[in-house]
Amino acid sequence: MTALERRLLWEGLMQWGGPARCSEELAVAMGFESVADLYEEGRRIRASLRAHEPMKHVDWTRAMIAAEIIFISSSLGAASDWDGVTGINDADTFKTIRDLQQHLVIWPPIGTYSPPK
Repeated sequence: MTALERRLLWEGLMQWGGPARCSEELAVAMGFESVADLYEEGRRIRASLRAHEPMKHVDWTRAMIAAEIIFISSSLGAASDWDGVTGINDADTFKTIRDLQQHLVIWPPIGTYSPPK
């Protein structure tokens, strides 16, 4: 994993306490128990990313989902503020997210899925 990939995931968790405000429902959808859990677990996951420590599958998944949402969403995330608060430009962020999507195995997904009948 590149330094930029780790930094992007780190920022994707960090920025939820900054320009973006997470609802309880969104925190749960991202795999956390609550907004408080997002902040607490986010700190732990960020520390693991920074220290290059092994992480559980669920932690990689939550970090990836948090980064995807906060980067792209103007109603839920940082969107146009992303570049200014992280220092990572949009083009590099988009490419890095795509790279991460190719080599992080995000399976099984968080939550449950019931196919339509």
